[in-house]
Amino acid sequence: MVKNWCPLKKYFLIAGFFLFFTLVIQMVLGQTAWCLEQKQPTTFQQPWSKKNILTGIHLLYDRRFEKAEKIFEQVILQSPERPIGYFYLAMVTWSRMASGFWSHETVEVYLKRVDHTIKVAKQRIEEGKGDSSDYFYLGGALGFKGRFELSQGNWLSAFFFAREAIDALKICHEMSPDNKDVLLGIGSFDYYTARLSGALKFLSYPLLHKGNKQEGLRKLNIAASQGTDSATEAKSMLLHIYLFLEENFSKSLTFAKDLATKYDKNPRYKVLEGVSYLRLGMEPEFRNVVYDIRQRGLRGASTTTTAMWERRALYMESIHDLFQDSYAAARAKLAFLLKHADPKNDPYMVAWPMIKMGMSYDLEGNRKRATEYYRIVIDMKNGSGAQFLAKRLLKYPPKKKDPFIGY
Repeated sequence: MVKNWCPLKKYFLIAGFFLFFTLVIQMVLGQTAWCLEQKQPTTFQQPWSKKNILTGIHLLYDRRFEKAEKIFEQVILQSPERPIGYFYLAMVTWSRMASGFWSHETVEVYLKRVDHTIKVAKQRIEEGKGDSSDYFYLGGALGFKGRFELSQGNWLSAFFFAREAIDALKICHEMSPDNKDVLLGIGSFDYYTARLSGALKFLSYPLLHKGNKQEGLRKLNIAASQGTDSATEAKSMLLHIYLFLEENFSKSLTFAKDLATKYDKNPRYKVLEGVSYLRLGMEPEFRNVVYDIRQRGLRGASTTTTAMWERRALYMESIHDLFQDSYAAARAKLAFLLKHADPKNDPYMVAWPMIKMGMSYDLEGNRKRATEYYRIVIDMKNGSGAQFLAKRLLKYPPKKKDPFIGY
């Protein structure tokens, strides 16, 4: 029951319930249920290279946004009447936001791109030209629009987008029952709906479907091991589930190490590798990861890159201090991060250290001081995606050893 859970875990579950929308960029092309007629899938000759699409997706995970954008712009030039290129351009902007760049201008670009994707896809379908690709990217764009609505606290709007997206996944699975990639979206949805409870779960039944946690994990693991386009995102989803919800740190470590190796320019996976070692009590291995992060910084191609990696190393050490109840030591490191912050190039390391400062005071019993930091994050022009959590922390303070101390 929710009353026995960590409140932050409940927050993560609810957010994760909609996070499955962000996974659909990796699934195979499948028709969605924007309408439920018995439409047979149509085939078409793709003018773009599948290899180029996969290369662009890889660049997104590796934080090489400019190169990814150029690839998807070429897709648009080759097929301006189709939604595929517009969708992935929207994903470039979404990936920037996921890396902390939540400025007003970036959000406006994202909304413009995702809305245009929806418009192009719907127009083709309404004109009777829609094929599996058009339906898929319509469903994907609607899902990402719902994810954004959730981040703004617009729950009802997000649910309406969810209903359309779930129809999409059902039809996709019916059309391709042997396709392993589609298990990513279905599996993540099974898992999160099974773990929801209370009023939100009651609401999910008539709108969506009843989930199954173990079945969800099984499907996600199949997508991770046997999927093609979906494997990376399935691994990332499982990494977060095992580390922050299931607290199965051996499994989270396996996925973190794999992703950190493949995407060596993205510090997120390396940080979570270190956190997994920390939760397993493997102090030497944790220290090795911190050292490796600093070495990556020294090998950085620019001072900006070097500073980005060094901040992650210090951030990890502050997480270590928080788990060890060394709150003053954690604050010293976080204060250094905030003093030497780079809001332009690394906004993630502004809002999130601020969240950790608040946590340190909460864990120490100084609720008044903690809420001051959460309110600062809420009032930030660029909250780097941390504002949703800050609002939850105002209501529910973290507890000692809370898994989300490592987020």
